Amino acid sequence: MSAPAPDPDVHVELAYGLLEQGKAGEAEAQCLAALAADPDHIGALSILGPALHHLARYDEAEAVFTRLTSLQPEDAMHWMNVGTARRNAGRLDEALYAFARASALGASSADFYYNVALTHIERNDYESARALLAKAFALAPADTEIRYRYAQCCYECLQPDEALAALAGWEKFGAPNQTVAADIGHLLMKLGAADEAEPTVRKAAAEAGSDPQARLTLVQVLERTNRVAEAAQVLKQLVADPGSNALGADLRLTQAQLAQRQGQHAEACRLYREVADGCKELRNRHFSLYPLAKALDAAGRYDEAYAALLEAHASQAEYLREVAPLTAIRHAPLLSITEYGCDPGDIGAWQEADAPTAAASPVFIVAFPRSGTTLLELALDAHPQLQSMDEQPFLHNALEDLMGAVPRYPDQMAQISPAQLDGIRTGYWERVARKVQLSPGQRLVDKNPLNMLRLPAIRRLFPNAHVILAIRHPCDVLLSCFMQHFRAPDFALLCRDLPTLALGFRRVFDFWYQQQALLQANVRELRYEQFVADFAAQMRGVVEFLQLPWDDAVLAPGDQAQQKRFISTPSYSQVIQPVTDRAVGRWRNYEKFFDDALAIVGPYLQRWNYTGLVNGMGLSGSNNR
Repeated sequence: MSAPAPDPDVHVELAYGLLEQGKAGEAEAQCLAALAADPDHIGALSILGPALHHLARYDEAEAVFTRLTSLQPEDAMHWMNVGTARRNAGRLDEALYAFARASALGASSADFYYNVALTHIERNDYESARALLAKAFALAPADTEIRYRYAQCCYECLQPDEALAALAGWEKFGAPNQTVAADIGHLLMKLGAADEAEPTVRKAAAEAGSDPQARLTLVQVLERTNRVAEAAQVLKQLVADPGSNALGADLRLTQAQLAQRQGQHAEACRLYREVADGCKELRNRHFSLYPLAKALDAAGRYDEAYAALLEAHASQAEYLREVAPLTAIRHAPLLSITEYGCDPGDIGAWQEADAPTAAASPVFIVAFPRSGTTLLELALDAHPQLQSMDEQPFLHNALEDLMGAVPRYPDQMAQISPAQLDGIRTGYWERVARKVQLSPGQRLVDKNPLNMLRLPAIRRLFPNAHVILAIRHPCDVLLSCFMQHFRAPDFALLCRDLPTLALGFRRVFDFWYQQQALLQANVRELRYEQFVADFAAQMRGVVEFLQLPWDDAVLAPGDQAQQKRFISTPSYSQVIQPVTDRAVGRWRNYEKFFDDALAIVGPYLQRWNYTGLVNGMGLSGSNNR
């Protein structure tokens, strides 16, 4: 007489316990034994699918989950699992189809929204992911991983305040592992919360054990806050760990960045090129191509650098077609704000008797980006009576408040009442207070280059404010912008090629000078070339313009940069160095690519007396390189 067939439920019970212990392979064996006795055993299939998923055998897991959808067609969880398996297998559109089936069957848990959001993140669709993660966050506010992913999407969608709010108090809920804790710290750093970020990342790296990801994040934080020697030491230890091989391209990018910081340009070029060539998707290659171009430039390989930049912009354009399709359709920002100017008659009716004094107003630093504003900001921040903040949208927020209070901006601002103006100023200062705490007697330095497009708002809200306009040779500005990896979709598309960028530059300055002729704001123009050539004398002029007593601290912006730790602009690695004029005339290395752009910015070469540089000469006809 043969032995009785084993009860499949016994195998399923064993499989469940093994999977709980992380023994997915043994759990699989038990499930197969149960299915040998009963091919449609729901319990065995329900454990086999997750076991195969745990083993990264996603296609096999999907087949199991799909079988379950046919056996239990009304169970939304099965379709959700199909979607998760497809996402991990890289079949993102098919994953979304499965998630849609789950949603139609009533799936609405935090876990469901989270998994769908991960699919959108992998598609670089951060807006869709953010909307779903907002729902997940509302349902599960104690889930730290959901908090982190939601904050990450807010950051990618240029909503930093929303990101910081999502991360507030995350520590009381803990993190599922030290990699997530380190990722939170890294994101906090990018959001400007360096004081919170570094301890979080250091603790995560120390407690991560064999997990190398947290230690890599520590290296990135140290480099980003200009502790290059310490970053190199931690990286050396990390590379010695065989487990670091799993970090792949992220590790090589970090190695390249540190090589570049240490002047090893050939090694940086090699590593960046290796990562770029290994990236199969065009839309993601720009993440390594922009730094590759900078490394090639530093190595004096200018034609190769320019070719890398062309490829980088093509890659980013493809990326933006996915993450910001409506913006990408326009090819370049409309700069529609420049179409509307103030009316002289309206300006004449402005009531300004109760306006804040200069001492009670911000100091505004404006410019076209990449004109040396970070150096100026750090020098001023060192003065005890001034305090700066990272580039913030607070003046833009105030402009939006103005637009809601007047019939039409900017040519009908006389009709706004003093009480409304005070309310808008109060809103501005409340936003500032969330970012910096001014001591009694301190003035704010509000540095945000493209606030030059908001000159009418500055003049209406703070008519006595001091404004510093930073000016640099247009071609050096265009080159520097062309070489940067800007996150904001509009500005990234403006920088897609030199002629488009030159048109934007011309339009911005045309607007500025048209409005300044009417508004007569209290403006000092500061030339970058003169600034770096005679730094002390130029700073004395700026301090006198601001009606402040002299303080030698303003002559050491590099020291101030080291104290601030985190600097949000791309210049973070340059401003810790001694002031130098080595970036003056840099565009000449690429002069053969500038024919069309030169014709466009020609009027400003004339206006600012840069015409000598058209013929390869320096400022006012002398070589200042």
